[in-house]
Amino acid sequence: MAEERLQKILARAGIASRRKAEEYITAGRVTVNGKVVVELGTKADAGRDHIKFDGKLLQPERNHVYIALNKPKGYVSTVTDPQGRPTVMDLLKRVKERVYPVGRLDYASEGLILLTNDGDFAAHIMAPATHLEKTYVVKVNGMLTRQQEEQFRAGIPLHGRRTAPAGLKMKQWAENPWYEIKLTEGRQNQIRMMFKHFGKLVEKLKRTKIGFLSLGPLPSGKHRPLTDREIARFRKTLRLDAAEAAPKRPARKRKRARGGGL
Repeated sequence: MAEERLQKILARAGIASRRKAEEYITAGRVTVNGKVVVELGTKADAGRDHIKFDGKLLQPERNHVYIALNKPKGYVSTVTDPQGRPTVMDLLKRVKERVYPVGRLDYASEGLILLTNDGDFAAHIMAPATHLEKTYVVKVNGMLTRQQEEQFRAGIPLHGRRTAPAGLKMKQWAENPWYEIKLTEGRQNQIRMMFKHFGKLVEKLKRTKIGFLSLGPLPSGKHRPLTDREIARFRKTLRLDAAEAAPKRPARKRKRARGGGL
């Protein structure tokens, strides 16, 4: 096999997403041929080199698994939680493969979240350049004015950077109305912060769609595997097959881990 960046090897082995794998590398949790590697950009050959994560030898590439979960409130969208709160992994007791969440829904939010052991799939789902639309329904403690709605759609300043244009429409008129929100970016607590900008508090937040995939009738706390057709459609939407088929550009300068075989 050809040399690849370590974070890609870890992601394909089902350890974590590429972004999380980078954190593991810089934290010194990865060794190549007995040497700790902490420099991002280091390359290795998964078929030849001795790669370990937390002292355990990486297993050969696993069958990829793709799961849709209806996350309830009161769960964090991480594999583990330092505060000891329940995580979405507690809802996957019967899933034998090691998977991890693709992106996040905060502790108080609910709805559709994907889990997988396919690092390339996860990286493309979360990449800002993909512009994959996500849909939410939100209950707010007051109505926005027409001017505020237009500002919401156009983008507002948030932490020194304007949000991308968003979809916003009223779903249910009430003293505490329901809105449908469509985003192509996913900053932490973004919807809550956007409504807070206008002096409104989000009482309930539920993600109902990721791209074309709808939550549908999946009960809260339950999960299901994606169908072959859904996986194929995601791969087409994310241009994964085209990316894998494209010729790789040779790196100008390789950073190699010290040790035999590198």
